[in-house]
Amino acid sequence: MFFEGFTLAHVAVPGGTIRLRHGGSGPPLLLLHGNPQTHAMWHLVAPALARRFTVICPDLRGYGFSLKPPATSDHAPYAKIEMAKDMTAVMDHFGFAQFFLAGHDRGARLSHRIALDNPDRVLKLAVLDVIPTIEHFERADMAFALGYYHWFWFAQPHPFPEWLINQAPQKWWRQHTSRDPSLPELFHPDALKDYFAAVDQPEMVRGMCEDYRAAVSIDLKHDRATRAAGIKVRCPMLALWGEKGKIATWYDALTIWREYCAATVTGGPIPSGHYIAEEAPDETLVWFDRFFG
Repeated sequence: MFFEGFTLAHVAVPGGTIRLRHGGSGPPLLLLHGNPQTHAMWHLVAPALARRFTVICPDLRGYGFSLKPPATSDHAPYAKIEMAKDMTAVMDHFGFAQFFLAGHDRGARLSHRIALDNPDRVLKLAVLDVIPTIEHFERADMAFALGYYHWFWFAQPHPFPEWLINQAPQKWWRQHTSRDPSLPELFHPDALKDYFAAVDQPEMVRGMCEDYRAAVSIDLKHDRATRAAGIKVRCPMLALWGEKGKIATWYDALTIWREYCAATVTGGPIPSGHYIAEEAPDETLVWFDRFFG
């Protein structure tokens, strides 16, 4: 079943509401999704984790059915510092002063900022298929520009990329998440229904693009200031990546993350592409059990 035993809810945070699912009991574990998805991406791992943890899976600001502030010239409403406040407000709502944290893709980038800004709250941090955003930009070359072309396209001025995507949002979604068409369907029908319902909202497309506009502007300012101040993640980290993806091809992820963490960093490859939790849920759970357990 899809998210068996979980409750769908909307939690008030400053400025709006966050849609999420929560279930289980035990120590709190916050799971943050990537682009262009919703919290539904965790449906294969969350129920298993809920046997030992209180699992909370939100839609990020700008995505799914959570709050979506308007576009602004400085993109400040979508700064990761602001998005992080949504997530700590969610954990406050459930009464958790401290928690475990895992994020995939954009959710991993947000998780990195949450851990930096809340060192006394995040007990352990897992990041899936990313290196720090600032490292991507500072190491950028032709391969990166072509492979991550959407970073630069989404960051074009509002509303140009939104207008193009909104001409055929579901077809765009399929193209953006494309894989070998000879392979079986990757995404669960209920997850795919949720992803399509989300991307059919022009406000979600706008929020997604604002997330990327913030990444190339205000987030970089914050990241540079954090690094210049010598601030690093203070909790143990787990870094996982798909062995068929770009992170595995281009980077030594563990070495890079160790420069940004003052504690132990462990991890390794997962036999998958980018969508780790949906392509290889069993292997993901093995790593999570070992790390968070």
